[in-house]
Amino acid sequence: MRPSQTIENPQVIGEHIKNRRLQLKLKQADVAKVFEICEDSITGWENGRSEPQIQFYPKIIQFLGYNPFPVNTETLAGRIKNYRITQGLSHKKFGEKIGVDASTVSAWEEGKHKPTSKMKRTLEALIKI
Repeated sequence: MRPSQTIENPQVIGEHIKNRRLQLKLKQADVAKVFEICEDSITGWENGRSEPQIQFYPKIIQFLGYNPFPVNTETLAGRIKNYRITQGLSHKKFGEKIGVDASTVSAWEEGKHKPTSKMKRTLEALIKI
C-alpha cells in the first residue's frame, strides 16, 4: 500500500487518524499542531507503535468527526465509559471527580459491580444517564 492511500475498515485509532489526515490532505506535522504534541507522536499512532493517552480522546473525536471508540451506551457501564472517553478522563480522574477510586470505576465499567443508589444519582446528574 502506498503511504498516500487510506486504510479500508480502520481497526485501530491510528488508522482512523491517518485516514482523516489524508482525507484533509494534511501532513503529520499539521495534525500534531491540532493535538499540541510532537510529530513523532502522530507517526507512532499512525504506525501502531503507540496509542494516544485518554486525555487526547476528545480532540481525536473532534478531529475525526465521530467517536472511534465503540461503547454500548445501552448499559450503565457503557454510558459511564462513554462519558469518560468523551471527556478524556482516566479511571483515576473520573473517580476523583465523583469521590471513588479508580478500581471502583473500572469495576462498574466491566459490570463487576453496580453503583449504590446514592452514587447512581450522582452519576445521573453528571453524565445525564
